[in-house]
Amino acid sequence: MFGSLSSGGSKARTIIASAIGNGLEWFDFLSYGLLAGSIAIAFFPDHAPGSGLILAFATFAVGFAVRPIGGVLLGLYADKAGRRGALALMMGMMSGGSLLLALAPAYDQIGIAAPLLVVAARIVQGLSVGGEFAGSATFLVEHAPPGRRMFYGSFQMCAQGVGILAASLFIFSLEQTLTPDAFGAWGWRIPFAAGAIIGPVGLYLRWRVAETPEFCAPASKSPAAGSVLRALRTEAPALRCGIGLIAVGTAIAYLWHSYLVVYVVHELRLTRTDALLSASASGALAVCLYPLAGWLGDRLGPFRLFLWSTAIFAVLTWPLYAWLTGAPDFERLMAAQLVATAFLAFISACHPGLLTMLFPVKVRTTGVALCYNFSVLVFGGLAPLTVSWLVARTGSPMMPAVYQIVVAGLSLLLVLSAPSARRQALDRNRATKDNPSSNFR
Repeated sequence: MFGSLSSGGSKARTIIASAIGNGLEWFDFLSYGLLAGSIAIAFFPDHAPGSGLILAFATFAVGFAVRPIGGVLLGLYADKAGRRGALALMMGMMSGGSLLLALAPAYDQIGIAAPLLVVAARIVQGLSVGGEFAGSATFLVEHAPPGRRMFYGSFQMCAQGVGILAASLFIFSLEQTLTPDAFGAWGWRIPFAAGAIIGPVGLYLRWRVAETPEFCAPASKSPAAGSVLRALRTEAPALRCGIGLIAVGTAIAYLWHSYLVVYVVHELRLTRTDALLSASASGALAVCLYPLAGWLGDRLGPFRLFLWSTAIFAVLTWPLYAWLTGAPDFERLMAAQLVATAFLAFISACHPGLLTMLFPVKVRTTGVALCYNFSVLVFGGLAPLTVSWLVARTGSPMMPAVYQIVVAGLSLLLVLSAPSARRQALDRNRATKDNPSSNFR
């Protein structure tokens, strides 16, 4: 399975350089979700019960609201000027946003300027992250050897597991090491400072790798940004299919990881330690399963893997939540999150390869960015806020299950309604030089 990685250090560097930004994205974004309580206390006055936490999650959503803008702008830049330069720019922006979160004074020090700085940091990060997945996924998959696109692309998703694992373990260690007063006063800032430090390392690695062969081919050059946008008008089935591919995975990821701590503490009455340990275990499992699922996608067919995994998850989600909420304890929480993470791996591992193959080279990064960011904004970034509101209105802890079942059904509908996009993806994969694969369906 891993034989193609042993042919030299350049491939390993390419994987690391591509994936490090996605890992840092999830480290920062999961840290924000796990630390939402501390962020609410520091920056958002609690004028009404729960209002500070709601404002903190609303600011969390702001980063997602600007992601489509960043995706289009940085996607156009990557399709016009090159993948490598765009990736370096995104890394610098992401690191800068983390640094601003780490250093921003609290509300009781500078008043309304404090939450505005947090919003500014989220906007910078959102713009950067808007192009990060598309740019790094395209870069990684275009470097993949024949017949290995799903496997190579899975390392982009694997980086999410690394980010989840690192964030949850790091925050758990801080909470165990620092006193509650110290953690609430300044300890919660340390993960963001760590993210800012990682940024320059990623920037260096990205400048050390070569541009992709497909982009360098003369026929792939885009004459102007307007040409890219005009070309995308003919890609409506691909855009619809791509949105469907991402929707269910991002809903699972943000509810079972970022929103989990709040849900576990406020709805299930378990401890933050329970939630952090469970998140750490799920991150470790994801790191192991994503490459396996990508490898299976190359052999069994990535669309087939996605459709079956999504359908089974939709059927099992309600019983899984009912079992967890019926008698919540740490063991059930751990088991439920591991099951959800396993489905997430098999649903999402092939996303980078699938999305990349949906679009021609000239508009590839921009197309992937539009699909990814729209779905993440609507079905992922707004999920914690939406589910929190639904739980508050209904009083039912089953609202996360309802939300994920609805989104899974919509994903299946969108992907199945775009057969022409799936056929085009098949044709592009077959057109890869010397690619013997015929399973891309």
